[in-house]
Amino acid sequence: MANDIGAAPTRRDHVKRQGAPSWPRCLSSTKTPADPAAFDRHYFDIHLPLAKQLPGLRRYDVSKQPIVNMLQGETPYIVATLYFDSLDAMRAAFATEIGKACAVDRRKYAPDDRVTMLLFDSEAM
Repeated sequence: MANDIGAAPTRRDHVKRQGAPSWPRCLSSTKTPADPAAFDRHYFDIHLPLAKQLPGLRRYDVSKQPIVNMLQGETPYIVATLYFDSLDAMRAAFATEIGKACAVDRRKYAPDDRVTMLLFDSEAM
């Protein structure tokens, strides 16, 4: 049984609900760029519109500073979450021409050593 936001969770809330949806995602975390203004222009004006064309993309969320890093280390500048119907759909989207164009474009504003990308599936509990 889902609990209301703000309500104290019960033991029952921690038991996986039958038929709960799966939420395959790509989480992309980018370290603070040398030129945040240039990064923002490129990311929001070029990369985001391109990425929104990925086949099968269901939702695209962006979290920008302040982002709290609960562990030690550099706090990300931006975190993006892309939602798909399945991990296979996500992999297929990244293999398309749009997906390849996104990968090339991403390296224009954030080199590989500045980005962490995680592909994962999760289930509502």
